[in-house]
Amino acid sequence: MDSIERTIQVSWRHRVLFTDHLFDPKNLLLKNVLAEAPRSQACKLLVVVDMALAEAQPQLAGLISDYCALHGQHILLVCPPLVQPGGEQAKNCWAGVSEIHRHTDQHHIDRHSYLLAVGGGAFLDVAGLAAATAHRGVRHLRVPSTTLSQCDSGVGVKNGVNAFGKKNFIGTFAPPFAVINDFQLLTSLSPRDKRAGFAEAVKVACIRDGSFFSDIERDAPRLRQFEGETMRRLVRRCAEIHVDHIASGGDPFESGSARPLDFGHWAAHKLEQLSAFRIRHGEAVAIGIALDVIYSRRMGYLDIGSAERVLGLLETLGFELFAPELDADQTRLEPQLLQALEDFREHLGGSLTITLLRAIGLGFEVHEMNELCIVDSIKELQERHVRARSTPQLVGA
Repeated sequence: MDSIERTIQVSWRHRVLFTDHLFDPKNLLLKNVLAEAPRSQACKLLVVVDMALAEAQPQLAGLISDYCALHGQHILLVCPPLVQPGGEQAKNCWAGVSEIHRHTDQHHIDRHSYLLAVGGGAFLDVAGLAAATAHRGVRHLRVPSTTLSQCDSGVGVKNGVNAFGKKNFIGTFAPPFAVINDFQLLTSLSPRDKRAGFAEAVKVACIRDGSFFSDIERDAPRLRQFEGETMRRLVRRCAEIHVDHIASGGDPFESGSARPLDFGHWAAHKLEQLSAFRIRHGEAVAIGIALDVIYSRRMGYLDIGSAERVLGLLETLGFELFAPELDADQTRLEPQLLQALEDFREHLGGSLTITLLRAIGLGFEVHEMNELCIVDSIKELQERHVRARSTPQLVGA
């Protein structure tokens, strides 16, 4: 046998930048990022904007166009910002990716040009996949516009759309040229969407940083009121933990059999699908965390006090920890949710790996789950939910 073999090493720079009012003409951050590569002419820029954000902030597209015109020596905006649907439903077909591909071709966006996407996590997944697959990869700038995406998905390196009933079945790992978190983009979010990212912060605190968990506990009343500086601290620390994991966790593209930052997600992904995405990702993650915390306690991994701290914090932040989709499927006398374990097993190459808790700040992995204990944990969540609904709330609480 004759062969040639070499080891190829690829180095990536992954960075998350923080600012306010990114598209204010006086804010030079975007211009400086785009002007980093030396060139003799202005860089081409194609901008796509999440429709929900464009409706909430109708002045945004004009601000982007005006910003690029003012800095025209460095930036050539090839067309007015494209407004496209976002949300999880946008990931259920190829149309969003194809539309960005069409404009990439029409306006001659190449590997030395930039695609800038402004929107929520699902929208960034679609735009990121388009950027990664046009010309085998054009430079991509992410500007997450939700608490959830600024904390979690928007600062990662994954892109994808759903197919064959499976979440993110088609996708890529492609580090963006840069991520820019603009805190002012969060101001127009509904309370429900502002809250969504808190679940991902609780998640990483539970499995990686007990001190961060204590900070969230301390700040929970202010977070529930969406106090600005408190939210900034949470978003920045959560993003930092995610980036640290990508850079130093040893498996940035998840080529192994584990997804160590997916605590609570095996159930969350299925809940989103079972609810036809009525339950949003952050809400599903909160329920998934609660389920895995109760399971960890019932299996003897986690002490009662720590379990109650996690459940209490999620409730204090405003999450409901039960949904009808968790209930038993009466035709099979077992929860539909259990199919999620098989989905997760397949996604990880046939070897099930689930992250659970030994202590707050200390996650660990198991490779089998006790289905009877899962069912009992679901029942306990439901009972807790019923008790909470029947308990009179204190005035002013």
